[in-house]
Amino acid sequence: MAPAPGHAIDVHTWSTPNGWKIPIMLEECGLPYRVVPVNIGKGEQMAPDFLSLSPNNKIPAILDPDGPDGSPITVFESGAILQYLGRKTGCLYPQDERARVAVDEWLFWQVAGFGPMLGQTHHFRIYAEEKIPYAIDRFTNEAVRLYGVLDKRLSAQDHVAGAYSIADIAILTWAKYHEKQGIDLDGLTHVRRWLDRLLERPAVQRGFASI
Repeated sequence: MAPAPGHAIDVHTWSTPNGWKIPIMLEECGLPYRVVPVNIGKGEQMAPDFLSLSPNNKIPAILDPDGPDGSPITVFESGAILQYLGRKTGCLYPQDERARVAVDEWLFWQVAGFGPMLGQTHHFRIYAEEKIPYAIDRFTNEAVRLYGVLDKRLSAQDHVAGAYSIADIAILTWAKYHEKQGIDLDGLTHVRRWLDRLLERPAVQRGFASI
């Protein structure tokens, strides 16, 4: 696959919470990129060309024509891509080990818990043909718990890991859709403050508009 003009990074993605993370990060870091749409509603994530980039058939995935040794590299899984871009640019991913551990903790909190649980909440509340009360209650209650964890964290600081970082980006794209997850932010004042402030960032707005 030929790189885009100007050595842009190809971002194979779609308009989902995980899919928006990478354009936002690239906008924040000022790296050139090209969005390559992967319409998951039409099953394009199962195409052989995409599977060669992302063997788990999930978006997003990137092709960076200027990899660590000067040759192209592909990266899949949104958390791994955020870390890769952070290391590549020195942007939003601190080099100090203590600070980096804090970012990793909250990044992994999102990719292992916040995202999957909110995704299941969204599915059973909105998309499931059969509305199963047990599933809706189970995942909605876990979503409430996770938002409570986030609100408590943000009660003591402006961002989840100290300074604004890839961890905030990872959580932001899911928290934006709190209403579809059955979450009311009226009692989560610190989450609301954090979310409103991040959604005002020009790079965040451009990233959301890119897909």
